[in-house]
Parts: sequence; C-alpha cells; structure tokens
Amino acid sequence: MAPDPTGPAPDHAVADRQAVMALCANANRDDLAAALTALGSPATENLRAPETGLVMATGRIGGDGRPFNLGEVSVTRAAIRLADGTSGFAYHLGRDRTKARLAAILDALWQDPARRDRVEAALAPVARRTEAARARAARHTAATRVDFLTLARGED
Repeated sequence: MAPDPTGPAPDHAVADRQAVMALCANANRDDLAAALTALGSPATENLRAPETGLVMATGRIGGDGRPFNLGEVSVTRAAIRLADGTSGFAYHLGRDRTKARLAAILDALWQDPARRDRVEAALAPVARRTEAARARAARHTAATRVDFLTLARGED
C-alpha cells in the first residue's frame, strides 16, 4: 500500500521544518529580510495578521521537577499564504510584527521542495552566526566549570 500523500509528514521532515522555524525565531529582522531579498519576495496574503499577545512561561525547580508559572512573556505570531496556496506560520518572543511575518513567509517557501535548498542557503549566514554564539556561550560556561572530587576515607 502506498503512503497517503495527504497524511502526516515523516518525522525527519517535521524535525527539519522545526529547525528552520527555530532558526527564524532566533534570527533578527535584518537577517530574515536579507534572506527573503535573496530569494525574491513572493506575493503573499495574511491568513492572520501579525499580532502580539502574552504566553505563560513555565519553569521547573527542585528535586521533583514540578512545573511552576514563571511569568508572562510577549509572543508575536503571523500566518501567511503564498500565491500557490502554501501556508506559513511563525511565532517568536517579543513584539516585532515584521519579523514574525518575514519568518512566516520563509516557512512557507521552505515547505516547497523545489525552494527548500535555496531557503536553507539564504539562512546559512544566520545558522553560522547562531552556532558561533552557542559555541562562545559553551566556552564561557566551560571556563567557569568546577570539578569536585569525592575523596574516600579509606574505611571501606
């Protein structure tokens, strides 16, 4: 039996899309605008105009890891449709509506297999910058790491 083309996407495709969406969420507006300019700005319509709201952020602490409400954070979301009918969505922390719309357009473009490589190439500078920032933070954290030894008293 052949797989249903309208059924759910394979797990790797979902993970790949999530990675691109996360990259767009972590990028700044100028990075997304440059990527979209490199791809040529397609005709779009708003399914949901960019809007800002609040989301409750939760955290976990203590020995049992029970969740607790940390506080509310601003989140902006957008939903667009390309001329070919592909829909794109974006959510990000903050109030930048333009950034949310640009990210939604890039999400829609990435969903077309014919455009996917070009979208990823346009976002490559953002990915490199994000990875460099992560590596810097890891080096900084490693520099402050303390290794403790457990000393045995010899009374086995």
